[in-house]
Amino acid sequence: MKLKNTLLIAISLLLLSCKSEVKKEVVVTTKKPNILIVFPDQLRRYSAGFWSEENYKKHVVGKPDPVLTPTIDKLAKNGVVFTQAVSNYPLCSPYRGMMLSGMYPEQNGIWNNCKKGREHSLKDDIATIPDLFFKAGYNTSYFGKCHWLKTEPLFDENGNYQGTTEAPGGHYANTYDTYIPPGKRHNIEYFYQALKDEHFNPRIYSNDPSTIEGKKDGELHLPKVFSAKNEAEKIIKYLKNENGQRNANKPFCMIWALNPPHNPWDDENTDMETLHKHYDTDKFPEIDDKLVVRKNADLKVANYARHYYANVTSADNYIGQVIDELEKMGELDNTIVMFSSDHGEMLGSHSRTGKNSFQLESLSVPFIVHWPKGLKADITDVLFGATDVLPTAMGLAGLSNQIPSEVEGTNFAELLLNPENNSVKKPEDVLIMLGNSRGIFSGKYTLCLEENKKQWDTDKGTEISEAYLYDNINDPYQLNKIDLKALPEISNKLLKSLGEKLKMSNDPWFQQKKYSNLIPYPNS
Repeated sequence: MKLKNTLLIAISLLLLSCKSEVKKEVVVTTKKPNILIVFPDQLRRYSAGFWSEENYKKHVVGKPDPVLTPTIDKLAKNGVVFTQAVSNYPLCSPYRGMMLSGMYPEQNGIWNNCKKGREHSLKDDIATIPDLFFKAGYNTSYFGKCHWLKTEPLFDENGNYQGTTEAPGGHYANTYDTYIPPGKRHNIEYFYQALKDEHFNPRIYSNDPSTIEGKKDGELHLPKVFSAKNEAEKIIKYLKNENGQRNANKPFCMIWALNPPHNPWDDENTDMETLHKHYDTDKFPEIDDKLVVRKNADLKVANYARHYYANVTSADNYIGQVIDELEKMGELDNTIVMFSSDHGEMLGSHSRTGKNSFQLESLSVPFIVHWPKGLKADITDVLFGATDVLPTAMGLAGLSNQIPSEVEGTNFAELLLNPENNSVKKPEDVLIMLGNSRGIFSGKYTLCLEENKKQWDTDKGTEISEAYLYDNINDPYQLNKIDLKALPEISNKLLKSLGEKLKMSNDPWFQQKKYSNLIPYPNS
């Protein structure tokens, strides 16, 4: 009897143990991945060190820059590198409108840089990345440059937001950008904005008083710190949740828009310690083809190369501090880091500076997706544009069924998760545009149609002043414009695609059937 009781007790304990283990297994859940979108302003695709390494240099069109970027290199080698990512509209505000909304300018409201005297502004009634991830249960945050709202004189003379043009309002905070007030933030919960292109004197507005010396949301703060360094410090504090800035039980969706390496490129706006360490005359005695390597570059125009590279390297350093913090926290493996830029930089190519052109130096941008938990390191030649960021981020986060039907970009999550899946069709080309131009980028070719007007003119163009192709493979520096009649089969194919994509994007050219003698618009 005693033995029987002992056996019953043992069996009961075993059953309880099994039930306990089963219960424990059932309640284990997987946390949603965090989202971190990082895009320095005006960083061209090949301004990164990894492009000079064996696995990557064969994918470079032309030559990569001699720039040090250990953080970008790390993201690339452990992530998926896109070799054909482009900025569909290589200009600050239009890119931001497309990236945030997944829609083209006619639908998102931004056709040119937001600036004093212009009406361009991101529409309030459309869903953006922060809106959608907030709805999905994420903490949302934004750090850095915004540049998506109509610029209005709603400030006092000291840069404090008044919300009215009447005194003490009536002043601008900045000619090319403005503070984003509550109600215009598209469900960004934690907001830390930097505006004006002065890297050591950013104008800061935040809804966290502890970051702006106790000031209120809308009151101007001047930290007098290199903007990338300042933002990295605030991001790390946010990630550590030192002051309860976020709900630690939720995943986060963060956008970080750094201003460097955007101009100005002078000593006052450059991390000179980094310049002296890596790009000074002891390393590069002259601004020559060892420093400015692309064969289409005017070396006199590119006299700011040291400053540009120094700010690239400096931005890389501060991005690295944030990545390192995520790794220390144990969050990096479960964070989808999307690294890109709003457009490239000419750096003397075609005797130009800046962006706002269809040349590769302006059009081509980096794009890397780093997610150790979900993606294997890879290189992909998929053609990727600004409108694809939103749907791809949502797809990777497991939110494909929550992508709004209005989104015009493509969700490439399945292609990234299963690169061998042949059922995922890669696009043959992408739409590109400027204020006076439309075109198609197919990787091998660039089709350009330019109107008889300047890009920023409010007058409408009346005819195509120039139509040509670039052969980007055989002419990697785009030194020769090819007449469309010289390659009729290729031209006709790209023009047909242009007509289809102008219709898809509801472009004004399609609405008005402009230049239909050249562009074969779809009938239906």
